Parts: sequence; C-alpha cells; structure tokens
Amino acid sequence: MDKARVLLVEDDHAQAMATKEFLDRSGYEVVWVEDGKTAMKVAKLEPVDCILMDRILPDINGNEVCRWLKGNVDTKGIPIIMLTVKSSTADKVSGLHAGADDYLPKPYSAMELNARIYACLRNKHLQDELRKKNQELQEMLYKVETMAITDPLTDLYNRRRFETIVEQEFSRTRRYQTPLSCMMIDIDYFKRINDEFGHRTGDTVLKDISRILKECIRDVDTASRWGGEEFVVLLPQTEEKGAIKPALRILDHVLNQSFEGVPSGRVSVSIGIASAPDPAIDSGEKLVDFSDLAMYEAKRKGRNRIESMHSDPK
Repeated sequence: MDKARVLLVEDDHAQAMATKEFLDRSGYEVVWVEDGKTAMKVAKLEPVDCILMDRILPDINGNEVCRWLKGNVDTKGIPIIMLTVKSSTADKVSGLHAGADDYLPKPYSAMELNARIYACLRNKHLQDELRKKNQELQEMLYKVETMAITDPLTDLYNRRRFETIVEQEFSRTRRYQTPLSCMMIDIDYFKRINDEFGHRTGDTVLKDISRILKECIRDVDTASRWGGEEFVVLLPQTEEKGAIKPALRILDHVLNQSFEGVPSGRVSVSIGIASAPDPAIDSGEKLVDFSDLAMYEAKRKGRNRIESMHSDPK
C-alpha cells in the first residue's frame, strides 16, 4: 500500500505526541486534531485512510463522531479504531454499534496499534478494490444493455426495444384513456440510393434521417429504427391531429436537407400515422401495423407525403 494518511483524534497532549511519534516512525502520514468537530471537518474535506479516535473528547462524544462519519457518504468508507481507557464490554459494544471498525483499550502497545491499523487498511484496500470492480462491472453491464437495445448505425432504439416500449405505452393509454400516436417513416427510393451511390452513402442518409427525427420530436417521444430504411416514432399523449405537426416538420426538414453523396442532394420520406384509442386498435402491435398501412398508402399516392387513418392526406 502507498503511505497511509492517519487522522489521530486525541485531546491528551502527551498521549497524542507519543502515538504520533510512533506512527511517524512507522511510515504513516499523521494529522492530529484534538476535538470531534475538527475531526469531522478534516475527514470530510481531506483524504484520510484511517482514523484513530479517542472515545472521550472535549466537545462531542467519540461514538457520536463515529456515527456521523459512518452516516456521511464521503466518510463512511474510512476505517475507525476507537481508543479509550474504558475497556468494559459495554463500552466496546457501544463503539462498535456506532460504526467503529475496531476497538483498542489504553494503554496499548505500539506493535498492537500498528497491527490493527494495518489490518484496517488492508480491509479498506480490499473494499476499495471490490467497489472499483463493482463499478466497472456496472459500467460494462450498462454498455451491454445499451448495445442490446440500440441500433449501432443510427444510435436510435432498435426494433426489439421499441416493441417493448409501444406495448407499455399502449397499456398506459388503455388504462388512463389517453391518446397515443405512432408514425411509420420510410425513405423514398432508398434502394436506388444504395444501388446508384453505394451503401456508404446510404448509411450516411440513414444517420442524417435519424438526426432529423431527434430534432423534430419531443423528449417524451420515442424514435426507433424499425428495419432497413424504415423508422418508427411513438408519441404519447398525442392525438392523430397532434401527430401531424411533427410529421410535417420531419417531411420538411428531410426535403430541405442536403444529403452528402447524393448528387441532387435531395431525399424524401413517406409517413403513415395511426392513433389510439380506436376500436380497431387493441394492442401496441396493431397500432404499429396501422401506421405501416398508412405509410404504404402514402407510397401508393406518390411518396413525399403523410397519410393517416382519418385525417386528410398531406
């Protein structure tokens, strides 16, 4: 271990100087304070590896200081060894109940003190390593979970994740009788883009369309890559008429976007909209299916347009 920093909390000057001199010789860096308030301040604001604390202090009982330190998120991991002239079982138990990691009655031998400090530091080191490993594991699990629900090209949710979300939202819609709309969006003539200008250009178009979708919808909405050149957007608390507005924004932004690698620079999309509640829609899956049918109707009627179940085409 690196040179450990020990906080010594002791109001007896002679005892403190003797302990500090021994700890200095043993290779520790020692910070000495004489009261509980100063001990709490130092432990919270400065790096401390171990605390040696007298149970009887001039301002606050050592047990109370220990209890405060163990209850504070910044200091709870610091091992505390209680020092006292009282050596009854009740005194030891009260200190341990307050959160102390060890208990050493006075007078104590230098060798025993050093052994107990080393044992506390060793346990702290192991706990720190375990905490670090757990954090690394959590970060890795988060990355794996993110990869499992995210489309790698567009960074939107993938189809599997969207299917889960749409069923959850549909259940909420049915329970509270709130509106829910879905947009199916397909890039017009995308196969031609891939065939004439290459798949790399096609990928760029997909990324740009994804960015446009994020810019045109609300934070509460969910955008996903449905597959190939198809995207789907779920709009909670939105009636069919309300879904037309973001659909028009998407249509306009795409049409006015200059796409790299496409000579004309112009790309368009066809959008289908379906909304619940509707007697014909009794599941999230059917909501998506109806938006898909509306999208194909937009394709049939000439592309670069919006079709919905009930509204006038745009």
